[in-house]
Amino acid sequence: MAFWQRQDVFDALCARDIGHVFRLVRQYGGMSQTRIGIAVNLSQGKVSAIMNGSAQVTALEVFERVADGLAMPDPARIALGLAPRSSPTVIPSRDTTLLPPGTVTSPPVDSSQIGPPTVDLVRSGEDEDTMRRRDFVGLTGAALFSAVLQPAPSSRPTDGIEDLAAALVDYPAATDQPIDITALARGVAQAKSTYQACRYAEVTAMLPGLLRSVRIACTSVIGDARHRAHGLAAEAHHVAASILLKQDDKGLAWLAADRSTQAAHASENPLMIGSSARIITRALMDGKHHRAAINAASAAAQRMDTAVTSPNDNDLSIYGSLLLSGAVAAAKTGNRHTATELLDEADQAGRRLGHDGNHMWTAFGPNNVLCHRVNIALTMGDAGTAIDFARLVDINALPINERKATLLLDTARAFLTWNKHDQALYVLRAAGEIAPEEITGRPATLRLVRDLLATAPITVRRDAREYAESLGVSA
Repeated sequence: MAFWQRQDVFDALCARDIGHVFRLVRQYGGMSQTRIGIAVNLSQGKVSAIMNGSAQVTALEVFERVADGLAMPDPARIALGLAPRSSPTVIPSRDTTLLPPGTVTSPPVDSSQIGPPTVDLVRSGEDEDTMRRRDFVGLTGAALFSAVLQPAPSSRPTDGIEDLAAALVDYPAATDQPIDITALARGVAQAKSTYQACRYAEVTAMLPGLLRSVRIACTSVIGDARHRAHGLAAEAHHVAASILLKQDDKGLAWLAADRSTQAAHASENPLMIGSSARIITRALMDGKHHRAAINAASAAAQRMDTAVTSPNDNDLSIYGSLLLSGAVAAAKTGNRHTATELLDEADQAGRRLGHDGNHMWTAFGPNNVLCHRVNIALTMGDAGTAIDFARLVDINALPINERKATLLLDTARAFLTWNKHDQALYVLRAAGEIAPEEITGRPATLRLVRDLLATAPITVRRDAREYAESLGVSA
């Protein structure tokens, strides 16, 4: 990996200077202190202390945790004085053929000789924050760090994802040229509307250039324009995370969601901050960190409820969408009571809004709440109730195709669970008519088609096979 072959990285490893390693990870990988902490199972405060030199790593267990969390290849582990993965019980002499040319090797450093005041970051006690971070396993360690610094696999099926991955870790230089924030806002709006229209290949192609443009703007403009640029960056990275979630790319999706959150906070816009909490919640759910997702969505909704005394349509839409995200996460833990409670609160927000709009790109409204009732009933194992709710939805009132397609796919899953294969196939075809790329471009949907084909009774098998073959799916 190119990162680990850098001379400055190698020097930091040889010196066992984890603070310098973390600073280089932040510089070249764009990882925040929070994300580094999640990867190596340390609190953000401890990562900050290590980075600023007020604490040092001395425990072998912590060195191992850092190496594993950052997915260090064997040459990097050896430079740090650790055994390579391939030989965990023996620490060999350093093989200089694996190291960058021109480097000077030195023997492993005895951690007991590392100097001024130190903190044992393993034995200082496990607080609630440490326990909570352990819920992030699927989004940490090798998968996350590899997503940041390694090239994307050539086998990835979706064209353009490699370019999107590169854009996520690219830090273009600031410019003295005038930045047209209005034109940039139009570009972000186009990306969001294209995504909501389910034209995923098109939006994937436009995102790399857009992400670079918003980053240049964030570093090149000043005053209120910079706040607005950060808001646009939050929205653009939100779209990127949504696309990556559609592609089951958890590592990159989390990275994009984290970028969205950082930009939202830099914008100092409460609505942007609330909106970015939605994509973080989705990324957590996708990684099966459902309790963390409930906490994230509920806390963000509570902050909005406390801060806003006279909510407008944008406020109600963000607030209601956060509640819906929390309800879905609660359903995934089997917590029917919390899911119902959050759904009912979202329903009240939808009734106050009074219509299905697309304020702040949420597609929130009373029918959206019903769509989530469909999804949650299905998640809780009640396919019949899911279908009953689906029949109550006015699909024409839903303002975006992505929401319509999601409803139809949930309904198809419910029919399949209910062994109504003919109706599941019919609804799948309807979803494809509305949003072809929801069917052809999503691994989760193709798995649904495969399940339909594998379980179809003889009366439906021929139609199911023809439909699956039209999508290139085999049993």
